[in-house]
Amino acid sequence: MSDQQSKLSSWDLPDALYETLEQLIPEKRSKMGRPRKVNFRIILAGIFYVLRTGIQWQACPREKFGPPSTVFYYFSKWCKEGVFERMLIIALQTYDDLKGIDWKWQSVDGAINKAPLGGEATGPNPTDRGKQGTKRSVLTDGQGIPLSVVPSAANINDFKLLEETIQNIEIERPDPHEDHQQQNICLDKGYDNSQSRQTVSEEGYIPHIRSRGEEEQEKKEDPNYTPRRWVVEVSHSWINRFRKILVRFEKKVDHHLGLLQLACAYIVLKRSETF
Repeated sequence: MSDQQSKLSSWDLPDALYETLEQLIPEKRSKMGRPRKVNFRIILAGIFYVLRTGIQWQACPREKFGPPSTVFYYFSKWCKEGVFERMLIIALQTYDDLKGIDWKWQSVDGAINKAPLGGEATGPNPTDRGKQGTKRSVLTDGQGIPLSVVPSAANINDFKLLEETIQNIEIERPDPHEDHQQQNICLDKGYDNSQSRQTVSEEGYIPHIRSRGEEEQEKKEDPNYTPRRWVVEVSHSWINRFRKILVRFEKKVDHHLGLLQLACAYIVLKRSETF
């Protein structure tokens, strides 16, 4: 890690994150008009600043990142083109090469955040007096690395998102049948039903459905016991450090998903110790 990278503020764009984006930016093929000179590093730095600080797009500092409208234009464009999803895929491939994804113990859980402006994939939050909220369902490996993230309305039960979350894993998952690699999936009591058990069975998992209290009790009885499900809660905690996600103001679900994917790409690259 360079001295410059070690002194970065939490809202500064790491070089590794830009290097991942740089190879994904679609080339401009139109022969019409004058070529526009755009510094994409500054653009992504502005997007990352908004993601990290939670500031309004219109308030993104012009003196550092240029016109806020330009920053938002490219953010929206890259969301539609799937650039942030491909960033996450490359980040996961990098982590797998450097650290190795722990497929043996996977975990899934949902987390609810406020969405005061409403919009797509939002709904009444049952834990916040019916105010508008959004949920994300996250699947992690055994170390809490986010492998899949699915946004939905706050009033959708976690277990109803389970199949989609598993099928949206961004990197190729080893076949537990062909590779003879046992894959366990840890779930809380919200998934304790026949539909969830059928889903994980069809996907080749061995289900472990437990409550937090049961894990705490087993830890007391056996000091060497390693809780497995909590890693997904750690992953949610990492994601909530990005204030633009902690409270959702994006009305379009693809914009919200793009922010989630960018945040996850940052988390994965940071855990791979590339910066």
